Amino acid sequence: MKKTFFLIPLFGLFFAANVAAIELPDFTELAEKQGAAVVNISTTQTNKGASVFPGMPNIPEDDPMFDFFRRFIPQQPHGQGGPSPREFESKSLGSGFIVSDDGYILTNAHVVDAADEITVKLTDKREFRAKVIGADRKTDVALIKIEATGLPKVVQGDPNKLKVGEWVVAIGSPFGFDNTVTAGIVSAKGRSLPQENFVPFIQTDVAINPGNSGGPLFNLKGEVVGINSQIYSRTGGFMGLSFAIPIDVATEISNQLKATGKISRGRIGVVIQEVTKDLAESFGLTKPVGALVASVEKGSPADKAGVEASDVILKFDGKTVTTSSDLPRIVGATKAGSKVAIEVWRKNATKTLNVTVGEMPSEDKAPGKKDKRGKAPEKANRIGLVLSELSAEQKKQFEVDNGLLVEDVQTGAAGRAGLRRGDVILGINNQDVQSAEQFNQLLEKFDKGRHIALLVKRGDSTTFITLKLNGEK
Repeated sequence: MKKTFFLIPLFGLFFAANVAAIELPDFTELAEKQGAAVVNISTTQTNKGASVFPGMPNIPEDDPMFDFFRRFIPQQPHGQGGPSPREFESKSLGSGFIVSDDGYILTNAHVVDAADEITVKLTDKREFRAKVIGADRKTDVALIKIEATGLPKVVQGDPNKLKVGEWVVAIGSPFGFDNTVTAGIVSAKGRSLPQENFVPFIQTDVAINPGNSGGPLFNLKGEVVGINSQIYSRTGGFMGLSFAIPIDVATEISNQLKATGKISRGRIGVVIQEVTKDLAESFGLTKPVGALVASVEKGSPADKAGVEASDVILKFDGKTVTTSSDLPRIVGATKAGSKVAIEVWRKNATKTLNVTVGEMPSEDKAPGKKDKRGKAPEKANRIGLVLSELSAEQKKQFEVDNGLLVEDVQTGAAGRAGLRRGDVILGINNQDVQSAEQFNQLLEKFDKGRHIALLVKRGDSTTFITLKLNGEK
């Protein structure tokens, strides 16, 4: 630490003050050594559909203005003033990092999701086609592979040893600018985000922008401690809140993907909620901790173990449940078939129950999972959609009287046309749809090469999306 002398005026006289000057860290060596293991990932996807902006020229989807017009200009169906169908290629950019010298690369699942072609570019300008070994949407982790040997690779660190306030560095390709280095500090650890139940995020103030997704977060030792995944923003750009997936979570996922191509998670079959201060007081708890069981699925592992609604789960397999968001992560990381102890708070006393952990259906088994009414959705249909019927609650949520929820979009015409998970299909060729079975029966009546129009509700807007039936029948 260097010492600096300042002259300080006092009552008209100047005194020399010995002040220790704090040196900022030097990131140059880290950037030089670790930058070669960080890659640029570009993907392409061919879509077929109509140009959706009336009175406007066709705008490529990789153009930043496309998203602006998509949000603010109403879309019009073909035949009602809308342009004729077209085929277009969408592109996206992301980052990744090499974890083994034989070409395995970690990135985000959303970077490679639904990609027809994945290109990996190294810092030495070599380019490779990559294949997806596996991806897990719940944690947003994907493992991809290129055919190469002798590659530079990263060294894994321990995110549990990170301290709030510690310096961290990100390397990635924001907006396509390869090997961009940004730095900041750890703002918080173990962050829970809405709809993200399986990741205790590392929050930082490192500048992260579109294209950084999937890139590494390093500590000052040059060890990877996380995968930069998402930001919180009201503008679409960086606002000082970035979130990274801890590398130990990502490694556990990638090991499973490499071994089996899928993820196995434990489940016990409970619906939980946060324990507030008022709830803790009403249940006789000294402080708001644990996960409150709102309901128990009939016949589930929890039901068989004797877990009841209004129980507060305090420990699972010896691990403390501090907040409700802790429980899904702990249970999910438990091997199916394991017999574990659950400590619950019931009627002003603790009680220990023993449960045999079940297995959560993986995403590749999506056709077998249950919707909110406990009914299994249909398998992927002719155009590549996995659909489920809307419950009464969902109809109220989406403000519709009928429709089908898109649970998954697999290879097929629907993916090429731009349909997404979470879309609600209201009709096909001006005919309302009431059930997945009816929808699939209607599909079977159309010949190869025929164009069909789907009425789709997405967010607050409703639009027609056209697609061409190829050889899927």
